[in-house]
Amino acid sequence: MFFTDDSSLWSLLVWFFWVFVFFAYLMVLFSILGDLFRDSELSGWWKAVWIIFLIFIPFLTALVYLIARGNGMTKRGIAQAQEMRKAQDDYIRQTAGASSGGSSVDDIAKAKSLLDSGAITQAEFDAIKAKALAS
Repeated sequence: MFFTDDSSLWSLLVWFFWVFVFFAYLMVLFSILGDLFRDSELSGWWKAVWIIFLIFIPFLTALVYLIARGNGMTKRGIAQAQEMRKAQDDYIRQTAGASSGGSSVDDIAKAKSLLDSGAITQAEFDAIKAKALAS
């Protein structure tokens, strides 16, 4: 067995428990700070007051913040996630639209410029034109 007496095993378990509690507290603290700066309705003075209290009375302030503003935290988090999702969807649509060329007229014009520059052959141009007109 790795440990020779039970007290060192229990002290190790207690140490792991307190490390877990510390990391959980840090996660709560960072999510409170993120929510403070995400909230556009809260003035800068109130943000400063919350941060000062988080520094000097951390556990009580975190508990009060979660109770008083927890519902708003959820709403702001969901709103930010939806905003990010919309931006990502818009980017994907824009990128996909740019790679497909948009309209069939644009596709044919691009293919014609490639044909004129010698990058593609007449057969390739005809295939691109037929595909663009089919869609």
